Amino acid sequence: MNNINIIPFRTEYSKDFYALNIEWLKHYFYVEPYDEDVLSNPDKYIISKGGYIYFVQIDTKIIGTVALMPTKTNNVFELTKMAVSPNYRGLRIGQQLLDYSINFSKSKKWDKLILYSSRKLENAIHIYRKNSFIEIPVEKNCPYKRCDIKMELAF
Repeated sequence: MNNINIIPFRTEYSKDFYALNIEWLKHYFYVEPYDEDVLSNPDKYIISKGGYIYFVQIDTKIIGTVALMPTKTNNVFELTKMAVSPNYRGLRIGQQLLDYSINFSKSKKWDKLILYSSRKLENAIHIYRKNSFIEIPVEKNCPYKRCDIKMELAF
């Protein structure tokens, strides 16, 4: 594969963040109002709150993304909004994004990463477990209707 880079958020990539995630949500689930709000305003919901968004770029094309969003608990971030373009799925791009996110979190000396997912996404759950995420209880007020599993990785 050509030159793969993981690059930080820039405003001009907001449309890619939106498009990649909306496609993924429509493919596997449906777009919830909370998704629409966050994806339409990544600066407001993620970046300005101390979060991070990264993109996978091949040559000049954005083909994947992930976000690390602060939670109400200090030094705990949510791994969220990970999506890869359909043409590039199955090439371990998601694994590269996850590896990058874990290494970045460790470099920031965060206590843990959490994520919300769905058991329907068997491959994703397998990758999370393989990377030492463990299942923890989902709180009653989970922000996503599709969520039926919550996982964490403590550092």
